[in-house]
Amino acid sequence: MPNLKDLRIRINSVKSTQKITSAMKMVAAAKLRRAQDAVEAARPYSERMGRMLGSLSESMAGREGASPMLAGTGSEQTHLLVVCTSDRGLCGGFNGNIVRAVRAAMHDLHAQGKTGKILCIGRKAADALKRDFKAHIIETHIGVGKRGLEFGEAHAIGRQVIGLFEDGQFDVCRIFFNRFKSAMTQVVTDQQLIPFVAEDSAPVQEHAQVAALKAQFIFEPEEEDILDALLPRNISVQIFQALLESNASEQGARMTAMDSATRNAGDMIDALTLTYNRTRQAFITKELIEIISGAEAL
Repeated sequence: MPNLKDLRIRINSVKSTQKITSAMKMVAAAKLRRAQDAVEAARPYSERMGRMLGSLSESMAGREGASPMLAGTGSEQTHLLVVCTSDRGLCGGFNGNIVRAVRAAMHDLHAQGKTGKILCIGRKAADALKRDFKAHIIETHIGVGKRGLEFGEAHAIGRQVIGLFEDGQFDVCRIFFNRFKSAMTQVVTDQQLIPFVAEDSAPVQEHAQVAALKAQFIFEPEEEDILDALLPRNISVQIFQALLESNASEQGARMTAMDSATRNAGDMIDALTLTYNRTRQAFITKELIEIISGAEAL
């Protein structure tokens, strides 16, 4: 039969845990609201820049002297995987889903005889991936967005990626992050940054309008100059967008996980309280039987 004191201690312990998870849920919900607003505000800029570069890349198709960030190096032997996770846990499968996708990508590259390098943004990515790919991790950025995510942080990472590319450290760059859909849904996304690949996300009607007006486009300065200026900036913009998406996804995943933990703690408290009351009643009944038996014996 369980000890009443042990049951009381366990009930109080679970109640304390429930208070913590409930507070974490409220904090994550407040942060999620701000992070979601930031994502929704940044998406149009990121998408429009991608479409503009896609239009410019189409006009540059077949020309010589195109930027390597657009045309590539002519090889796909070495891949740089930029991995966006969080510095903290307690957010459900948020980090685990990204780590599994990166592991699968690294194994796929090795199976093809290619080389993979990893640039981690967030402590959890480095902690999980260093067990299998420690020699492939070139750097880990910790504390990004700790005091509020700013473009300058993404721009610094973007400059580092461009510097590695110009030094010939890799041929293809891909970024892995959780794209935010809702508080309960995050989509693991593998997006190629270098060489640039246009994403066909524009509506059909907009495609028709662009096709009708395409002959009227006049570029000043030339397309090559515009691409030379926009392609490096696009790297920073896409990294910043990925970080915003990842931040909103993290808060949504943490809010959902803490809500589930709070409800599970409530169910455990109910079960433990029922066990405590039954055990207490059994002790009382046993004592009454002993008293009555002793009185009858006299």
